[in-house]
Amino acid sequence: MLQNTFCHVNGIGQKTEDRLWEAGIQTWPDFSAAPYLPLSPDKISRIRQELTDSQHALEKRLPRYFADRLPSDQQWRLFADFRDRTAYIDIETTGMSRDAHRITTIALYDGRDIRYYVYGRNLAQFVEDIRQYDLLVTYNGKSFDLPFIERFFNIRLRHGHVDLRYVLRSLGYSGGLKGCEKQFGLSRDALDGVNGYFAVLLWHEYEKCGDPRVLETLLAYNIEDVVNLEYLMHAAYNRKLAQTPFAPRFSLPAPSRPIVPMAPHAEVIHHIKRFL
Repeated sequence: MLQNTFCHVNGIGQKTEDRLWEAGIQTWPDFSAAPYLPLSPDKISRIRQELTDSQHALEKRLPRYFADRLPSDQQWRLFADFRDRTAYIDIETTGMSRDAHRITTIALYDGRDIRYYVYGRNLAQFVEDIRQYDLLVTYNGKSFDLPFIERFFNIRLRHGHVDLRYVLRSLGYSGGLKGCEKQFGLSRDALDGVNGYFAVLLWHEYEKCGDPRVLETLLAYNIEDVVNLEYLMHAAYNRKLAQTPFAPRFSLPAPSRPIVPMAPHAEVIHHIKRFL
C-alpha cells in the first residue's frame, strides 16, 4: 500500500491523492511515467524527487520516514510492508505522570511470540528487545506509552509508529481500547471490567503481599491488550483499505489468537474490586 500512497508528499492531501488514483496514477512509477500532469514543472520535479526518496526509504526499510510524513489517521498504510517486524506494545504503570511514576510491566507481541517485562525483574531487557522491530503499534501510545517509555529508560524510540486511537477514530470507533474491542466483538471474559486504574491497584497489591497470582493477573491483563491490538490493527487496516481502490489486492486475513501464557485469577479480581 505504501507504493500507492501520495499523501505523505509535501503539498499532496488525500483529495489530490484520490484524483491521482482516479486518473490511473496509482503507484509512484505511474507518476513518473505520466505524460501529462496538471501541475507546474517545478512542482512535478519536487514530487518526483520526494517519490524517489520514498522508494529509497522503503528499500532501506525505514518506516519512520513515512510515519513522520503521514497524517496520524493514515499511518495504517505502513502496516503491510512492515508487519513482519511489527511489535504490539502496552505498558502498565504506577500512575499517569511520567515524572512521578514508574513502569511496572510491559507486554510485547510480534504476531509470533509474547514477551513480558516486570519491574524489579527483567524490565531493562525491553530496551534491547525492542530494537529488533521497525514498527510499533499501540493504542494511545503517541500520548502515553511511548513518551513514558522514553523518559523512564532515557532512550529514543526511532521506530515507525501506528497509534490505533487515531486510525480507529477516523473509522468511527471510540471509547478507549476496551470500548473499541467491544465494538469489534472482542470479549475479555474474566478480565471484563478490569482497566488501567485496576492494573495500578494490582501492582500495589503485589508489592504489598508478593502473591504470584496477583502478578499473573496483572500480566494477563497487560498481555490481553497487545494480543487484541494485533486483531484491531488488521481490522482497521482492512476497513481503511476498503476506502481505496486497492482492497481486493491488499486485504489481509484476520490473525489467529495466540496461546496466552498467563491467566487471571478470579479471587484476585474479586479482592481488588473491594477497593474500587
